[in-house]
Amino acid sequence: MKTFTAYVEQDPETGMYVGIVPGIPGAHTQGATLDELQRNLKEVLELCLEELGVQVEDLPRFIGIQQIEVAA
Repeated sequence: MKTFTAYVEQDPETGMYVGIVPGIPGAHTQGATLDELQRNLKEVLELCLEELGVQVEDLPRFIGIQQIEVAA
């Protein structure tokens, strides 16, 4: 069993939650609730890992998020 970190945003127009698993091509989805998003992310992540056919140890390791301040 391996734990992955997902980046989650809420679309301001639709209110839908959008999730992305960094480093896994194609591992992104959406859901109307956070619970639905989690279920959808688990399903798409399992499909992506199966499709990639690589060992989990060979995947990129998520380190974290940095906040960058810029003049707007």
